[in-house]
Amino acid sequence: MKVIIIGCGRVGEQLARLLVEEGHQVAVIDYDARALERLGPNFKGQKIVGVGFDRDVLVRAGIEQVDAFAAASSSDNVNIVAARIAHNIFHVPRVVARLFDPQRAEIYRRLGMLTISSTTWGAERMRELLTCAELDPIFSFGSGEVSLVNIDIPSQLAGRMVKDLTVPSEINVVAITRQGAAFIPTLGSQLKEGDIVQVAILATALERFKNLYGFTEGG
Repeated sequence: MKVIIIGCGRVGEQLARLLVEEGHQVAVIDYDARALERLGPNFKGQKIVGVGFDRDVLVRAGIEQVDAFAAASSSDNVNIVAARIAHNIFHVPRVVARLFDPQRAEIYRRLGMLTISSTTWGAERMRELLTCAELDPIFSFGSGEVSLVNIDIPSQLAGRMVKDLTVPSEINVVAITRQGAAFIPTLGSQLKEGDIVQVAILATALERFKNLYGFTEGG
């Protein structure tokens, strides 16, 4: 996959390294040559000094042939302008913009653009870690509307079935890890003490889940 990344701050740098390690062709654009030095001399991708929403700079980076575009600078305005150019003018198939202002993120999400609000995601992730003592959050989707959590099955839930933990459209068991091996359960799968269960939970159902199954806040 060919990818352009705008911004070589901490996020842009790490994203570029991850993609290159996976074998993707990556071009990183930043107006500050010193920022691109973060990538080091052994970086296998392309490093371009320039403004991320400048048409000529984008063409030089190969935007007409790329499969994906990530706007990851520290400026919401730059990210949105660059993302809209990639999406609306060059019709890049996959465009994601990093935004700090959650209100802006919602506006552009409604326009069909993929956004990551680091402010909202970070706050939601911290809330999970602070309040879900017996639930181990693995990942949040969207802006925190759905969480994937690890649950160590306690003795009081041993012998229950997956269907007993399932609430359609709110709580779904995704996988069970038993004695180091994971599998995808059916509704009739029985839970055993010591199982680690991965559950997708709607944020609005988290309190209900904890109350129903005896998980407490604060340990």
